[in-house]
Amino acid sequence: MKTQHYYVISFLCIIMLSSSSISGLLKASGRDDIPKLDNPMTVQYLKKNLRKSQPRLVLNSSAEKTLRRKLKTDPVTRNMYEAIRLNAGKVMEEPLLERIQTGRRLLSVSREMLYRMNMLGMVYRIDKDPKILERINDELVAVCNFRDWNPSHFLDVAEMAMAVAIGLDWTAGDLPQSTIDLAQSALIEKGILPGWPENGKNPSWAYGTNNWNQVCNGGMIAASIAIAGKDPELAAKTIRRALDGLPHSLVEYMPDGVYPEGSTYWEYGTSFSATTVAMLESAFGKDFGHSDYPGFKESAVFRVLMNAPSGWYYNFADCGDRRSVQGDETLAWFAAKSGNASFFEKERFLIPPAKMGKLSRLAGAALVWIAQYEEKGKGEIPTAWKGGGSNPVVVFTGEKGDRHNYYFGGKGGRGTVNHGNMDGGSFVFELNGVRWVVDPGNQSYHELEQTGFDLWSRCQECERWTLLTKNNFGHSTLTVNDQLHVVDGLATIVDFKDGAMPEATIDLTPTFRGQLKEAKRRFIKDSATSLVIEDYIETIGSTELVTWQLMTTSDVELTNNGVILRQSGKSLRVENISHPGLAMSVVSLYPAPLKLDRQMKALKRVELRIPAWTIDNGKSSIKVRLSEM
Repeated sequence: MKTQHYYVISFLCIIMLSSSSISGLLKASGRDDIPKLDNPMTVQYLKKNLRKSQPRLVLNSSAEKTLRRKLKTDPVTRNMYEAIRLNAGKVMEEPLLERIQTGRRLLSVSREMLYRMNMLGMVYRIDKDPKILERINDELVAVCNFRDWNPSHFLDVAEMAMAVAIGLDWTAGDLPQSTIDLAQSALIEKGILPGWPENGKNPSWAYGTNNWNQVCNGGMIAASIAIAGKDPELAAKTIRRALDGLPHSLVEYMPDGVYPEGSTYWEYGTSFSATTVAMLESAFGKDFGHSDYPGFKESAVFRVLMNAPSGWYYNFADCGDRRSVQGDETLAWFAAKSGNASFFEKERFLIPPAKMGKLSRLAGAALVWIAQYEEKGKGEIPTAWKGGGSNPVVVFTGEKGDRHNYYFGGKGGRGTVNHGNMDGGSFVFELNGVRWVVDPGNQSYHELEQTGFDLWSRCQECERWTLLTKNNFGHSTLTVNDQLHVVDGLATIVDFKDGAMPEATIDLTPTFRGQLKEAKRRFIKDSATSLVIEDYIETIGSTELVTWQLMTTSDVELTNNGVILRQSGKSLRVENISHPGLAMSVVSLYPAPLKLDRQMKALKRVELRIPAWTIDNGKSSIKVRLSEM
């Protein structure tokens, strides 16, 4: 087993290796100093160093040579290209895009355009089919004649700008000059300039700490490279701002690679970061330190560990439930950089193209780094791992060949983190292919927003926390006095031990500020088929009730000392070890309390409710064991 210490050493090595790329520290508002990227970008630098010939976005002559060679020799590259061709054929049968918003977003249209340019653009690049070129032309003319790209929700602009830039670049001057002129003008007027507000202030995404920074700055870099010949001054200042701004999102990966917004948002933000690196390398021959940013490469381990044996994600934050059957293209970028076979999902990339369905909207770009992958060994993924940062996470898995498919994921954090929930101390647990302890996951933003629901404000009394998916009543954690968690109380991992029986302790005291004097939760994998959760609590005068919670969709049978969970012909014992005089109870959450809540069939909350008056001297340990039957 590869221990946590190995990855600490790897992390330190990356910092040392990247010292030539990370040129100093940038003072961020309200944050400690953070590493910044090299940023020599000026008009003069751009004119001197920008590759003159196209393509130069992800693809260039060298990358294309590698791709064409791999298409002849590598079954994975060939199979993925066939899937792209199949997707391109289906695009040819679709009507052209129209400017149709969904609520406040044009994002679905922008994403579809990015998908179409990736599919059509890559097929044209390889096959040079004039019918494909004609369709790219028609697609570009259609979206470039939209009245705007919805700058009020700038993600829409960013993804559309990247799509148009790729469409221009991968056709490399083969489009009619009128279309080239139209697209370049649209990139300037509808893409880049709306990102430079007239008041002279930078938009929030430019230096933000979440995925918007990665996506929007990536889109603006793509657009700027595409129009650099037409307006080098605008291109240079936009790329310069992007290189200054990107570290404010990249710092969120530090120190260990945990993406605080969860696994599916890792896919979103990191896929655009990978594409941005690839664009900078193909256009300028360097990425200015982006790929070696501390914590960034380590995030590949985080991503792998978020995939549970059942096919579910560890779906904390606003994360989707399950992964698709397709290979992880973003992980393939990390595989290409490292040669680590643990990041390259070869079997998934080799499934029949027809079974892959619709590919991701960046699959064309991803084909380039899939072709660049050369195996240099298989680094082991740790079976006990913890990652710090603004939303710390701990994972225990089974050893290699584990027939029980053991999986535990637990977390700290706080509600104010981007896409965060009141879920400090919560966990998921799988055994024998069953997810026994669940996280309620995410729900549709648009369906909530169209009712006028305030989903995004994160104050203590904000409306977001009325939802079961967002508040502590929908998570497997502690609740005190039937109150919400303290929204800005950061729960941190304060102790971690790896080995055959790993442990992790999370300090929940800030989560219960004004409710408890102290609260610490310890998770112990005490055997190959069990998990112990031990909570130490110390009450204060206002403490009236402490509730231990477990969320499940299994059938529940009450017993004298806990409950038995049953699902898929299997059983799991939940044993109340510490408080034999108190019985567990079950609260049905299907249907959920609110009409706007996510309705999860068979969802239940198993509770152990401990009145404060039963706690001697205000101090108690709550100990519960989950074990195979």
